[in-house]
Amino acid sequence: MSAVRYRTQRARHHHDDAPDTARDFERLAALPQGPEREELCSRLVEAWLPMAHRLAAKYRNRGESLEDLEQVAALGLVKAVNRYDPAMGTPFVPFAVPTITGEIRRHFRDHTWDVHVPRRVQELRNKVRAAVRELNTAVDDRTPSVREIAAHTGLSEEDVSAGLEAMETFRSLSLDASASADSDDGYSLVDTLGHTEAAYDTAVAREAVKPCLRELPERQRKVLYLRYFRDMTQSRIGKELGISQMHVSRLLSKSCERVRRQVEREHRPVRAHTA
Repeated sequence: MSAVRYRTQRARHHHDDAPDTARDFERLAALPQGPEREELCSRLVEAWLPMAHRLAAKYRNRGESLEDLEQVAALGLVKAVNRYDPAMGTPFVPFAVPTITGEIRRHFRDHTWDVHVPRRVQELRNKVRAAVRELNTAVDDRTPSVREIAAHTGLSEEDVSAGLEAMETFRSLSLDASASADSDDGYSLVDTLGHTEAAYDTAVAREAVKPCLRELPERQRKVLYLRYFRDMTQSRIGKELGISQMHVSRLLSKSCERVRRQVEREHRPVRAHTA
């Protein structure tokens, strides 16, 4: 099937990207599912793609690349072409534009928030942002207060505050960003984060073994003290206590194993008993 070149209906539309495809949509509505219908759908999408790209361009400079927005708009156009029914009496443009723009707005709502907020808060953000834009032209270019925005929108001051806060969550800062807007000292946000203190685990372990060590026989406590607090070798400990190095080794193993088992038993999670 040869390619079809559509002529633009300049008299009926304000833009040059609105081709005359009325007959093809009527033919599409009569076709059953199959290769012929798919081919005609593809041609119609290609014919109306400039309009979809124009609508996508209206949302540029909002944190998304124009190429991504054009792809989202094209997806909305495909849905519009497949759902359009000329028998309803509505021209394609009034039907397609809400479908395409709705797809773009849904993309922003679902995929471009760095910090996820509920849909209700997103809607509050949109109302508050529109109100701020309108009030900025009427209050000497100063930022309107929460009370002024609430009076303008009919929202409560609590909802306005939530909307204002959501305006700061659309994009997040990198941890490599400077901690101060007017500082160039190399101090970044990541430098403000805390770190896990390894000494906490050591302190907890010491407190856990203290009562267990007190219950050991005196000789075993002394062997542990000389080995781990005085850093003496097993041979030297044996000479000081008058026992063999092998005996010292057995005492160390026995003492450590006893302490370990007692600590594990006392700190084992308690399981609920079922009837």
